Amino acid sequence: MLRILHDTKYDFIRWWRTAAGLTIAFIVIGIGSIFVRGGFDYSVEFTGGTLMQLHFTTPPDQGKIRSALDAGGIRDEEIQTFGTPNDFTVRARSDSTATGADSASRTIEGLLVKSFGRDAFKVVRTEAVGSKVGSELARGAIIAILVSFFVTLVYLAIRFDWRFGVAATIATMHDILTTVAFMKIIHLEVSLTVIAALLTVIGYSLNDTIIIFDRVRENLRKNRREPLYNTLNRSVNETLPRSILTHATALAATLALLFFAGEVIRPFAWVMAFGIVTGTFSSIYVASPILLWIETKYPRENTAKSAKATKAARA
Repeated sequence: MLRILHDTKYDFIRWWRTAAGLTIAFIVIGIGSIFVRGGFDYSVEFTGGTLMQLHFTTPPDQGKIRSALDAGGIRDEEIQTFGTPNDFTVRARSDSTATGADSASRTIEGLLVKSFGRDAFKVVRTEAVGSKVGSELARGAIIAILVSFFVTLVYLAIRFDWRFGVAATIATMHDILTTVAFMKIIHLEVSLTVIAALLTVIGYSLNDTIIIFDRVRENLRKNRREPLYNTLNRSVNETLPRSILTHATALAATLALLFFAGEVIRPFAWVMAFGIVTGTFSSIYVASPILLWIETKYPRENTAKSAKATKAARA
């Protein structure tokens, strides 16, 4: 593969307008669905409440499960199949029962035993989170994302140049928006696992962008008079073999988790699989064009002198 992609000269940047149109349309569809269909579905880690995973010996009637819980005073519960017809998850909000989140699981289990019998099912796992803890987790997740933005901007501004930092930060914001749109489109529940995947996507995308920007910086030092447009294209082509190998390997591992690791890890795998795609896309078609635009508006000193010298020579 390294031989096949060696010394390529693809003009990636020329397609930035088409790429921008596609990604903006995708974001608008995803974010628009939030207002049309309502917000996200949050796990009990954020809303507060109880989650129980149940395994029945024979596939039960979901309506009977709901009737049993309703009869016990548990309202607004969410009952879903979990991979197989024998497995179900039951979510009860903390305000859906007077017994509270800690004892809600025992109440639910008792109601199901009364309706189905002790040997008809077993409790695989139980999670209980208070509403206060849920709000703290939500606030912590937002702070973690904002801190990652700030640290990224500072690091790239010091290591490279403020222009690189701004371009990389905007590209990372693009990755978050597209990933959030993707989560809404496929109706993915927001949980701590999904937040962890989102933060991982940020790091993955930044790493890919930094690799390309590092090559851009090297090429700018080698050929100061070369237009930035050509330098960006050459840098993307020179890092293309590494990018293909890295992304293909990471995507293969993520797809293995998606198809074979089970329901618990599947939300993480969904976000990571999409994040690899959108992170690769943004490194080429978001970060690079934005850097080119910033350089046009706020040229570096060497670039400005070179442009003046070229104009003087032509005159």
